[in-house]
Amino acid sequence: MSSRTRLLLFGAAALVIAAFFAVACTEMPRSGGASHPYGDRAVAAALAHRTANVVSSVNFDVRAFDTLGEESILFGTVLGATLLLRLARDEHRRPAASERVLPTTRLLGTVLLPVALVVGVYVVAHGQLSPGGGFQGGVVLATALHFGYVAADYRVLERLRPLAVLDVADSLAAASFTAMGLACLAAGGAFLRNVLPLGTFNTITSGGTVPLFNAAVGVEVASGVIVLLAHFLDQAVEITGPGETKEER
Repeated sequence: MSSRTRLLLFGAAALVIAAFFAVACTEMPRSGGASHPYGDRAVAAALAHRTANVVSSVNFDVRAFDTLGEESILFGTVLGATLLLRLARDEHRRPAASERVLPTTRLLGTVLLPVALVVGVYVVAHGQLSPGGGFQGGVVLATALHFGYVAADYRVLERLRPLAVLDVADSLAAASFTAMGLACLAAGGAFLRNVLPLGTFNTITSGGTVPLFNAAVGVEVASGVIVLLAHFLDQAVEITGPGETKEER
């Protein structure tokens, strides 16, 4: 395809999108007004499905299809980084050197690692009740593991992160979101429809399918971020090019 053809296709698509966007803007309520139809409907839907955290209700119930796309973007990012940062033919892997860590830094990292793990699990598990959820909790969990790098060195981090297991967990968690959506389709007649018992409002078992989608996203985000950082850290710490030494890096 020539550059001229690509430019014509881009221009045609841009005109269509611009036309739809302009029409949509004319139907939007005025900024600063008293009418907030989307917010009112989102709150009503969250209360109807016993989800105290309206944001989680929007992400995993009202607009769960959008969340599936966002999760797929992260999965594609991890997959792309894995392919681009794989060991090339002219590169070599060398053992990471032992780093000297201050006692205070070691103590701080050792104390914060289990605390961050507990906080991450809590944020994921209570995403339907309070601010947080799978995306936020997954990042906290990934951060917790890297306190081992802060408290010790890269070799300790390598022992803490089972990359083969995390690769599988990332894939399974991403696939489980779609699988649960198909199960909802079979049970309720609509993809990602909330079909489970809604439970009691403001309890950890409330929200129907929202906690399950939260958990799937939490596992996928935590595994994906750890694997993604692993490839970048490998490039910075262990992998050297032809004729290149660690000191030259």
